[in-house]
Amino acid sequence: MLVIHGTGPYITCMTPGKIVDMGIKDANNMGAAMAPAALDTLITHFRDTGRKPSYYDAIITGDLGYVGKEILIELAETKGYNIKSNYNDCGVLIFDKEKQDTHSGGSGCACCGSVFSGYFFKQLKEKKLNRILLIATGALMNSTSSQQGESIPGIAHAIAIEN
Repeated sequence: MLVIHGTGPYITCMTPGKIVDMGIKDANNMGAAMAPAALDTLITHFRDTGRKPSYYDAIITGDLGYVGKEILIELAETKGYNIKSNYNDCGVLIFDKEKQDTHSGGSGCACCGSVFSGYFFKQLKEKKLNRILLIATGALMNSTSSQQGESIPGIAHAIAIEN
């Protein structure tokens, strides 16, 4: 029996991802390497829960950046999911692309945690947002794998956080 204590917000659902390798070999294009894994997890989540993108006030990915964000939007559309109105990426949100000359935005594992805990958690606590799907993205590589011409597999895991 699940017993919930406190005032929330709560993690209500999680969707583990699986490794997706689309053959991307360019370590300077991490958004393209990780976006297919984010799509796979997103679709799995919707199929498993019966939810649609509109169920969430915000769908947030980890660090796809501007390039990966656009790729995910386009890939989702090809699968019949319109996420444009409530989707954003932590790598896009963490920096001002024009003022800070970050090109594609932020990257790295800290983007998702920093933006969620520094911004979105507050939005949930203040009930400005009530349902978020947070999808942490990652690349499975090391410093020599791309130098050796290896592809960069991606993975993404999702958690639903709700009031």
